[in-house]
Amino acid sequence: MKRRDDIRNIAIIAHVDHGKTTLVDGMLKQSGIFHAKQEVEERVMDSNDLEKERGITILAKNTAIKYKDTKINIVDTPGHADFGGEVERILKMVDGVLLIVDAFEGPMPQTKFVLTKALELDLTPIVVINKVDRPDSRPQVVEDMVLDLFIELGASEEQIEFPVVYASALEGFAKTDLDEDSDNLEPLFKSVIEHIPAPYGEIEAPFQMIVTTIEYNDYVGRMAIGKVNRGEVKRGEKVAVCKQDESIEYKNITKIFTYQGLGKEEVESAKMGDIIALAGTEDINIGETIADAENPEALPFITIEEPTVTMTFTTNDSPLSGQEGDYVTSRQLKDRLLKELEKNVALRVEELSPDTFKVSGRGELHLSILIETMRREGYELQVSKPEAIIKEVDGQKMEPIEEVTIDVPEEFMGTIIEELGKRKGEMKNMTHLSQTRIRLTFEIPARGLIGFRSEFLTKTKGEGILNSTFSHYDNYRGDMNTRRNGSIVADRAGEATRYGIFNAQDRGTIFVDPGTKIYAGMIVGSNSREQDLDVNICKEKKLDNMRSSGSDDAIMLTPATKFTLEEALEYITSAELVEVTPINIRLRKKILDKKKRIKSGK
Repeated sequence: MKRRDDIRNIAIIAHVDHGKTTLVDGMLKQSGIFHAKQEVEERVMDSNDLEKERGITILAKNTAIKYKDTKINIVDTPGHADFGGEVERILKMVDGVLLIVDAFEGPMPQTKFVLTKALELDLTPIVVINKVDRPDSRPQVVEDMVLDLFIELGASEEQIEFPVVYASALEGFAKTDLDEDSDNLEPLFKSVIEHIPAPYGEIEAPFQMIVTTIEYNDYVGRMAIGKVNRGEVKRGEKVAVCKQDESIEYKNITKIFTYQGLGKEEVESAKMGDIIALAGTEDINIGETIADAENPEALPFITIEEPTVTMTFTTNDSPLSGQEGDYVTSRQLKDRLLKELEKNVALRVEELSPDTFKVSGRGELHLSILIETMRREGYELQVSKPEAIIKEVDGQKMEPIEEVTIDVPEEFMGTIIEELGKRKGEMKNMTHLSQTRIRLTFEIPARGLIGFRSEFLTKTKGEGILNSTFSHYDNYRGDMNTRRNGSIVADRAGEATRYGIFNAQDRGTIFVDPGTKIYAGMIVGSNSREQDLDVNICKEKKLDNMRSSGSDDAIMLTPATKFTLEEALEYITSAELVEVTPINIRLRKKILDKKKRIKSGK
């Protein structure tokens, strides 16, 4: 058994928005990966369009930097619990973690979630207290909070003795003592070399590696990514793939890549401790082992946490289907979902009928990111309201419970406690963050959170922050009444007119603009009362000799309410669907015909 002192493998873990992707940017820039004249964009690791727009990390990314004679492989992981499937696998590739915590907010639900995983795997932590340049930062208080969290999670004595680095990822400096002067990240690099153990294993033994991620490249096809557990692999070598069903397939390695900066570089061989991408391994899956052809030994298969939320995806059968998307058939929808399963390990897909699929994932965000990605690729589909997955254990109904942390100005506290009470939430803790802001911790059924986020922002006038993470399964907490108002439904096809909208807007909130294509059964607004209301939103004003047609312009319309995909999914009831196309998000009734709808309602 040997140590490889020329290498360190670390994962960066943190809650959403605590600055881990920005810190990686700083490390890349200061390690001389980019040449002096190169333009480097902000948050360079968030390469996917959705990640850039939302400012969150969805997929784990690999990068590597050189510090003096040591190569540091860095993996940036998602902070959202919805992408927990990514986090668990990634931590199997590293020997230590940088736990980044905001110097004002302190540990948050996802900090707890990712740290639990890291401690279970016995990884060495370095705590980075980030944003110490914030005017309201409180690094000492946060350090104590992190220590309490380690103790609460049952960390070992070695893990509790964690080194602390104070940093500002944005300003690009780090220090091991708050009174030091520092204008670079050198103290952070030194801490990594000093405290994170070098990979330890058998270099002479037969090759073995578990596949933690799959990447696709147009030139070389599917690539298996993972850390070499032992031995060495050479280009052109024959290897054995140990499948989940215990069968073995043989492949030839066509190319080997290691990471350097933001790119990969092709190498002839790689050995124990290296994080690599292998080409030539078509149809390999995450969790399988690639091993020496002579001694094919499998490593334990990676288990992934079960999905908690499910919804149905169907082909678009609305009267406007096929007009805006490139992929509209059930065959194309099925192929796309099966392709997603190859790399999205926390997802489950079940075919209910030739054009309907039950898709289950780790949360609303997990599924809505998939729908948004498909929509941008040119797919048209319809999706139902997300529902929590209810299990039966020993004859008892069990449902997923989420731990929710809410930071709000004190004036909204009463409203929020009342709202979550209606949704079967139980308050577990309350702390004062400052003189005006308060932090509340709740346990609430996952189904109680579906549809709550947009309402929460309205109730707190946009000032509240809500974070949630899956906690455990518990006894079913009874029925809850969440949806408020009925829908305003179009009773015929046509185009929405100013006059039709003007007549309808007194009855509630309208979702469509004049000139929007409408079909019967499409939801065009929210009724101010509980029952649905059918209206003719395409109604034209009758012209007579007294009025000119131009007087229509004088009608005052309230601007239409536009939904994002998440808001649309939160708004609908179980009798409604969201129609998603590359151009539009429409809401509709499952049964478009009014008479049939009334009949089925009875």
